[in-house]
Amino acid sequence: MKIAFLTSEFPHSKMGSSGGIGTSICNLSRGLTQAGHQVFVLVYGQSEDVIFVENDITYYRIKNIKVKGFSRFLTQKKIEKIINLLIKNNNLDLVEAPDWTGITSRIKPNCPVVIRLNGSDTYFCHLDKRPVKFLNKFHEQRALQNADALLSVSQYTATITKQLFYLNRNFEIIPNSIDLEKFSNDHSTGFQENTILYFGTLIRKKGSLELPLIFNEVYKHNKQAKLILIGRDASDILTKNVSTWEMMQPLFDVEAMQNVSYLGSVSYDKIKEFINTSTVCVFPTFAEALPVSWIEAMAMQKAIVASNIGWATEVIDDTVNGFLVHPQDHENYAKKIIQLLENEALRHQFGIEARKKITQKFSIEVVAKQSADFYKKILQ
Repeated sequence: MKIAFLTSEFPHSKMGSSGGIGTSICNLSRGLTQAGHQVFVLVYGQSEDVIFVENDITYYRIKNIKVKGFSRFLTQKKIEKIINLLIKNNNLDLVEAPDWTGITSRIKPNCPVVIRLNGSDTYFCHLDKRPVKFLNKFHEQRALQNADALLSVSQYTATITKQLFYLNRNFEIIPNSIDLEKFSNDHSTGFQENTILYFGTLIRKKGSLELPLIFNEVYKHNKQAKLILIGRDASDILTKNVSTWEMMQPLFDVEAMQNVSYLGSVSYDKIKEFINTSTVCVFPTFAEALPVSWIEAMAMQKAIVASNIGWATEVIDDTVNGFLVHPQDHENYAKKIIQLLENEALRHQFGIEARKKITQKFSIEVVAKQSADFYKKILQ
């Protein structure tokens, strides 16, 4: 098959910054090409129009058209034209796009369109308990209604999305994936005792403002405990503060703060090194669809303490391959971290079970086959 992915982000040096959506598309693209399918990646919002081929994937960098009041519409029509040209010249079978801001709301190419839920703006605003922009919700709803088929990375995200948009349609559930060859535990590198790692954007919805209060409790019990934070510093949407990290610092106890290191953004390969050498990974998030970061840490056989909200049980089985605790239950969250810091056997057991779960459910081979089978069903 010939499949095109339409996205606003992709983890490539020529494409700018990327988050979880881009990473999930990258992993799926690799899995599909390895299975013999042809993949095109169309990235809009770029600084120029460029086409290039790399590792058997054809990339289209698409520059948005900027005309006051008509930019979105004209850009959508430009994308539609590019897709139809691909269909004409390459016999493209279908296009997949994420639900975020409903980019396909006015794109109707001459092939089926599949929408995969990674979490719309409407969805995240709902989880954050804040209002959504009218136009964002309008376009997201229209894109979902117009799609030929619907996918979701988690059942939780599908259920909430159906409620928010009053959809009477079913979603196929296919999770995000990971390249297991790139994420494996390297026992030859130096392991650091009592090291707690958080990697991801510093932002309220990912529980960043809960982390200081959790770590304070850990530090009271274990003065050797160290907290390492990796990720981009984001502004806070509720207080309008330009830096979540600035908001976090006063929340740490003075002594505990001495054992906290914020490293900012680091390269993808460097993150793997920090995961590998850490003792425990923590993810006290309030809003996700199906987090790739959890899967990456689990693939590297790391013990995890994560949020117990919604999607969490579709990734982690509590007390089997990780611990699940509500982010605002600071004392209990800290107790689980302390338990793992002190119990090497339990960390090892969680790590083995975590890798097994990822291999069975989240590898790019498994997810690519599920996706390809779904595409075939749509085309038939």
